[in-house]
Amino acid sequence: MPLSEHEQKLLEQLEKQLHEDDPKFANSMGSDPGRSWSTRHVVIGVLCALAGIFLLLVGVTLQNIFVGVLGFVVMGAGVYFATMRSSAPGKSRGGGRPGKPGKSRSSFMSSLEERWDERRRGDS
Repeated sequence: MPLSEHEQKLLEQLEKQLHEDDPKFANSMGSDPGRSWSTRHVVIGVLCALAGIFLLLVGVTLQNIFVGVLGFVVMGAGVYFATMRSSAPGKSRGGGRPGKPGKSRSSFMSSLEERWDERRRGDS
């Protein structure tokens, strides 16, 4: 059952407020629109995992432990690579956003700055 327009707007407002109030929690929940699944990563990872399985089977067939272990490592690396999420293009990895006015800062930092300013005004 699809959401009504009013419900969609409320949901968008809740998501926006969550990102502003607690960005760390919002990112841990996987709702960060800046990170997405990369088809390229999935394809390469699956191919590596298949190559690893093949190496593992060859190692078992030849009774060569080194080839079997190498196959297992390649398989694990392929699965890891396939499940990695990539950041969207154009998005920097740096945490800070210089040049953005007050809105880019978290509400926690804003409240700390306000309290600091109040203390300084009270002392002078």
